Amino acid sequence: MNFLQFFIWGSWLITIGVYCSKTKHWDFQSFGAIFSTMGISALFTPTLTGVIADRWISAEKLYLVLHLLGGIMLTTLPFAVNPNWMFWLMLITMIFYMPTISLSITIAYASLASGNKKLTKEYPAIRVWGTIGFIAALWVVSLLGFEKSAFQFYIGAGASLLLALYSLTLPKCPPPGKGMKESWLNIFGIKAFSLFKNYKLAVFFIFSMLLGASLQLTNAYGDTFIHGFENVEEYKDLLTVRYPAIIMSISQISETIFILFIPFFLHRLGIKKVMLLSMFAWVFRFGLLAFGDPADGLWMIILSCIIYGMAFDFFNVSGSLFIEHETDKRIRASVQGLFMMMVNGVGAILGSTISGFVIDNYFTMQGGILDWKGIWLSFAGYSLVVAILFAMMFRHEHVKEDMSTISH
Repeated sequence: MNFLQFFIWGSWLITIGVYCSKTKHWDFQSFGAIFSTMGISALFTPTLTGVIADRWISAEKLYLVLHLLGGIMLTTLPFAVNPNWMFWLMLITMIFYMPTISLSITIAYASLASGNKKLTKEYPAIRVWGTIGFIAALWVVSLLGFEKSAFQFYIGAGASLLLALYSLTLPKCPPPGKGMKESWLNIFGIKAFSLFKNYKLAVFFIFSMLLGASLQLTNAYGDTFIHGFENVEEYKDLLTVRYPAIIMSISQISETIFILFIPFFLHRLGIKKVMLLSMFAWVFRFGLLAFGDPADGLWMIILSCIIYGMAFDFFNVSGSLFIEHETDKRIRASVQGLFMMMVNGVGAILGSTISGFVIDNYFTMQGGILDWKGIWLSFAGYSLVVAILFAMMFRHEHVKEDMSTISH
């Protein structure tokens, strides 16, 4: 399940930027709007589907339907003739895809809990297969020469339809809140939003949103950055420039390593220090890209990709485990949907729309040449400010045994 879940995303997420800019010749503000559809859809669909899975429909059945519809929609993206069409088609596609991420977590957590397994021990080894799927998709798209081609969407569509079929074999995850007598406000997910009354959780969710912006920046522009070197005579024939998605896949390879260390770090350091490690990793990730190039500076690009594994896993996967520990299991799907909304919803919109505007207006020189050094350094500065503020504002007393007790 996890392999196919992220294979779908990996088939186009990193390469859609170069497809829009190089093949379609759309500007970065248009691309920023298209990329923001992930954020717009994540504002409401993960939370809404989470409420549905908590109360009315089994998570695995809802998961099947969404992947079936999402696969069909991916086949329509190549027919977009302008940015407006692409925006609306992508938005509908993302409305079906984004909630499946949190639903896949819900299915995994519910299945492990039913077997009395400890989530912090068992889940990272399962989630790592999602990263392997993402890597496999990047390599397939890159080696087949589809980084600039619309065929990347057909590959994703095939994987989505295959996952819909596979969903018929998933463990049963009946709604945990079915039959509960509660107010209509709670029924429609307001109970999950009430977590913002808790200072610690409110700060956690807000900074998850800000880190979500950093994640969208690297997803949106990493592949496009390396493709830009094909216009420089001394770099254009290098393998790095010809297959940039493979180079960027080092980021996901790094994920597969760091994700396995999450139980160790959470147990010994606690969520605050783990999140801080993630935030400072983003600073170094962007800073290294600012000074890297495909030749003598290739080591900096590779090191930035290695650091990405810590930056992503230590906030995304650890954050999901943290809120599972801190909140009521009866609203598991709703809470995971809320986390998804803050990271891939509000955070994604901020990262996509603001970065597109900033790049077009402040870092685009005559002839459409981009000041990538300035772009990456501005992103690094943003990440540093976020890290400092989090260290000052987030209050959590870590007890070594607390995260290791998550089992149900």
